[in-house]
Amino acid sequence: MTRDERGQVSAFLVVFVSALILLAGLVVDGGVILAANRKAGAEAEAAARAGASVYDTGRYRAGGPLVLDPAGATRAAQEYVADTGHAGTVQVTGPDTVEVAITFSQPLVILGIVGIGPVSIRGEGKARSRVGVSAPDDIR
Repeated sequence: MTRDERGQVSAFLVVFVSALILLAGLVVDGGVILAANRKAGAEAEAAARAGASVYDTGRYRAGGPLVLDPAGATRAAQEYVADTGHAGTVQVTGPDTVEVAITFSQPLVILGIVGIGPVSIRGEGKARSRVGVSAPDDIR
């Protein structure tokens, strides 16, 4: 090795190790983001189902139809969202549908070390209130 070649391996090693760390960060943190998106969607859907299962029993007992209780559905879905520890919005749309959106910030494991992140995660869920199955079209 001549004097002019001294330090060439060190520069190559620094670049190579940096590229490996970046690649590992993309793989690991990409998986973390995918898992967080899945979790947010599952939580939003579960909150919507919790809301869609609240019926106006007073109206039903008085002889009326069994329908969704909008105030109770909103309250049940908001309680479920609060139990997850994340921020969310709840809307009762139409006579039988509850829609929930959950958002939270997901820190990154490896890329966070170099100052990248956190990533904003959003999940949405929608559920319809159904009572019984009277026809094949009712199963969705």
